[in-house]
Amino acid sequence: MLIRCYGENSHMPANDFEPLAARMRPRSLEEFAGQPHLLGEGRPLRAAVEQGRLHSMILWGPPGTGKTTLARLIAAKANAEVEAISAVLSGVKEIRLALEKAEKRLAENIPTVLFVDEVHRFNKAQQDAFLPYVENGTVTFIGATTENPSFALNNALLSRARVYVLKALTESDLLLVIQRALPNIEVSFPEELHPLLVKASDGDARRCLNLLELAAELAKSEAGVIDQAILEALFTGEIRRFDKQGEEFYDQISALHKAVRGSSPDAALYWLTRMLDGGCDPQYLLRRIIRMASEDIGNADPRALDLALAAWESYERLGSPEGELAIAQAIIYMAIAAKSNAVYTAFGKARADVEAYGSLPVPLHLRNAPTHLMKQLDYGKHYRYAHDEPHGYAAGENYWPEGFAGRQYYFPTDRGLEQKIREKLDFLKGLDKLKGS
Repeated sequence: MLIRCYGENSHMPANDFEPLAARMRPRSLEEFAGQPHLLGEGRPLRAAVEQGRLHSMILWGPPGTGKTTLARLIAAKANAEVEAISAVLSGVKEIRLALEKAEKRLAENIPTVLFVDEVHRFNKAQQDAFLPYVENGTVTFIGATTENPSFALNNALLSRARVYVLKALTESDLLLVIQRALPNIEVSFPEELHPLLVKASDGDARRCLNLLELAAELAKSEAGVIDQAILEALFTGEIRRFDKQGEEFYDQISALHKAVRGSSPDAALYWLTRMLDGGCDPQYLLRRIIRMASEDIGNADPRALDLALAAWESYERLGSPEGELAIAQAIIYMAIAAKSNAVYTAFGKARADVEAYGSLPVPLHLRNAPTHLMKQLDYGKHYRYAHDEPHGYAAGENYWPEGFAGRQYYFPTDRGLEQKIREKLDFLKGLDKLKGS
C-alpha cells in the first residue's frame, strides 16, 4: 500500500500525530522540489515517470532530497503496488514476505515496486537475494542510499539498475518548500526570516519541515509568530551535513588534500573548517596533514613536516578548540609551501623494485663485520669510508645489489630546497664520472 501523501492545499485529513514533513509529501512531480537535472522537462527519468514505465534503479543522494517520495511517485504513475522495507529494520523474514506478495500480484498481472530504503545497510548476501526476482520481473527494484553505490552495493545489483544521483536542495528549492507548508501551520512566519530556516536546513527538505514544525509549536505560546529569537534557539548547535566515514567525509578530505596540493590556502582552510565543524576527529585530520607534508611537499620544504608534527603536539597539549588554531596554521603553511612529490614518487618506484626482484643479497663490501668469522668471509672488505674521502663522498662507490647499479628513483624538482638538493646531486654525479674516467 502507498502511504498517504499530502501536498499543497491538500483536502485529505491528517491525523494529529503525523509530522508536517509527512503531510507535505508531494503527490505529483509538479509538487516535487529540486532535482531539475533528473525531473526537468525533457529529461529521460521524467518522461519514464510520466509514461508509467518502470525500471530498476538506485536513488543516491543526501538525506531529505526526495528519494522515498520519488520512488512512490514512480510506482503511483505506473499503477504499481509498493512493498517498502528498510534495511535498518528489516531482515530475511521481511524480505521473503515482500517477495511472496509480489509473486502473487504477478500472477494477477499487477506490477510491484520493491522499495528498499538505506539499501547500503544490507550485506552482499542480502543484496544478492533480490537478483532473481529483479531478473524475472517479479519486482521492479528501487533502492535508496546516502552512500556511494560503487562501494556500498555489489556489482551484480548495480548492473541491473540505473543509478540516479540526487542533489541537496538549493536555497530556492527550500524557500518553495516553506511557502507550500505555510498553510499547514497555525502561526505566522515572516518571509524575511525564511532564509534563516533555509540556512539551518542545509539542503534537506525533511529537516526544513521538521524545524518549521518545531518552531511553530514554540510560537504558539509566543504571540503566534515565529520570530528570530525562536529560530536562533532552535538552531543552536546545528551542524552542517557530514557523514563520518561516509561519502561526505571522503569527499571533503579529498577536497582539503587537493586544495593544499594546489597551493590554495583559503580553500584549504575552508575545507578544514567544514570538517571540524562537522565533527571530524582532529587526530584524523592531523594524520592526513602529516601525510600531505611528505607526499606533496617533501624535501621542497622539510619544515612542513616539522610544523605538522608541532601542530599535533600543540593540539594534544591544548585540546579543542584552542589546539585547532595550530592545525589551521599548519594547513595554511603547507598550502603556500613549495610543492614536490619527488619523495612520494621515488618511494613508489623503490617499492615496486623490491616487490619485483625480491630479496637480493647485500654486497659483501657493504655488510657489517662485527666478528672474526665475518671478516674472514670478506664482510666489509674494500668498503670506503665516505668521511675520509674528498668532499666527504666516495666517488664511484657502489651501494646497490649486484647488477642493480645505476637506478634513479629520486628526481628533485627545481622548487624550494629541492633545487639545492638537485645541484648537490649533479655535483656528486660529476665526481662519479671523473672517478670512472
